[in-house]
Amino acid sequence: MGSFSIWHWLIVLLIVVMVFGTKKLKNMGSDLGGAVKGFKDGVKDGTASADAPAPGTPVPPASSHVAHSTAPDKAPIDVESKTRS
Repeated sequence: MGSFSIWHWLIVLLIVVMVFGTKKLKNMGSDLGGAVKGFKDGVKDGTASADAPAPGTPVPPASSHVAHSTAPDKAPIDVESKTRS
């Protein structure tokens, strides 16, 4: 009852192709590849500094910076949790 032989894997592959069809398997493969590429891009972008703009992003001129609001923060809201009986 060790590992499966090559014949077992070929039979499983044949059944999967019969159930899903080659076109759907091709689409699933391309979707999976796109997801992996998106994940790699996200990880690569996540390692960039928060202050540095992403590569290819135009840097606005210094005069176009927006001043932050100096309005005082709103008071915290007190919340009481109730349990249901």
